Amino acid sequence: MVWTPDQPLVSLRAVFKSFGAARVLKGVSMEVMKGQVICIIGPSGSGKSTLLRCVNALVPIESGSILVEGQEVNDPKLDKLALRRKVGMVFQQYNLFPHKTALENVMMAPIHVLKRDQREVERQALALIAKVRLQGKEGAHPGELSGGQQQRIAIARSLAMNPDIMLFDEVTAALDPETVKDVLVTIRELAADGMTCMIVTHEMGFAREVANEVYFTDGGLLVEHAPPKEFFASPKDPRTRQFLDQIL
Repeated sequence: MVWTPDQPLVSLRAVFKSFGAARVLKGVSMEVMKGQVICIIGPSGSGKSTLLRCVNALVPIESGSILVEGQEVNDPKLDKLALRRKVGMVFQQYNLFPHKTALENVMMAPIHVLKRDQREVERQALALIAKVRLQGKEGAHPGELSGGQQQRIAIARSLAMNPDIMLFDEVTAALDPETVKDVLVTIRELAADGMTCMIVTHEMGFAREVANEVYFTDGGLLVEHAPPKEFFASPKDPRTRQFLDQIL
């Protein structure tokens, strides 16, 4: 199948996933178009992070289908490295190499995985570090950076693979409140530049501002989704209303 930009960049159809006896995803279906930003919200344990990991083939699904640019993610013949070039992911933990500088962390994958020219990669890495507003920190090691700065370097590292979509899994959850804003500004700018994004977040104001569509998950189900204005002003499902009443 040849994918074209008028088709969903990511398509999930009736996706089921269990860990032992715990069923985490119960027939989830959704579509993400190129350039779209979706935010996924819901209580802890509702399957949000697992959903993102399934899209990136970090976790195999039991049944259903996940297509990224028309390719079945769970095809045993799929080149997972090729998939992860298209699908960047940033986690709650930064996972930077502590013995490498910020610049080296950003450069490693394009050089070692994509085998790109070192000088070209360095130029791109410096531009990406500037893009996340950390000029002057290129030579710093992760231990010399705040949590928010480390997370922005992690975003730059993921962008260095030139992905078609970015997955953000609660990237501000481990941060001090004063550093959250800089990370959210970085993601907001990426979205404004047209990057397709799937974002799991507890930041409701951010979801309201940046998302084209907000999805609410509960108990492994996609309960409801709508554009932010409609979603937050007039949620239809009682579970959605109860969740929003608790956190807003």
